[in-house]
Amino acid sequence: MKPTMNKNDLLNKADIWNAVIDVLTDHELTTEMNSLNEAILVYQYYSELESGGHESLYRWLESFIREVGIQQYLSRIIDILEKNGANDYAAIEKKYGQEMWDLYVALENEEIDEEKFYHVIEKADNEYYNLEGKLEGYLEEYFAEIYTDLIEVV
Repeated sequence: MKPTMNKNDLLNKADIWNAVIDVLTDHELTTEMNSLNEAILVYQYYSELESGGHESLYRWLESFIREVGIQQYLSRIIDILEKNGANDYAAIEKKYGQEMWDLYVALENEEIDEEKFYHVIEKADNEYYNLEGKLEGYLEEYFAEIYTDLIEVV
């Protein structure tokens, strides 16, 4: 059941941004693909990269990625990013996603030296940060488009 909010509390994109984030943080990510899970997935991507980079992302979503598989995860996040015009971000995941995950797993299994893992992570993170936070703007537009899928507005 969707939470209910008053239309007067959703007057601008900042209000919508905050309301959608409240909804997303109250739900767990599941493997079902619907508006809610797509929004959770892309918001987790954004949040983890902003706070700790790709390493943080993989640590936070490790169970989910293992459950759906790295190919399915990458396909989903790339599709969501591209659907919202964040093509530069999608390109980073296309370029480094599989390699970063493979190295993450190898590092967790103590099969490689951590320097090899962090070398690739650093390249991907630098490309992400060089985009100077544009993803937040894409997500703000996305949330403004889908908020009525997530919130009952009265």
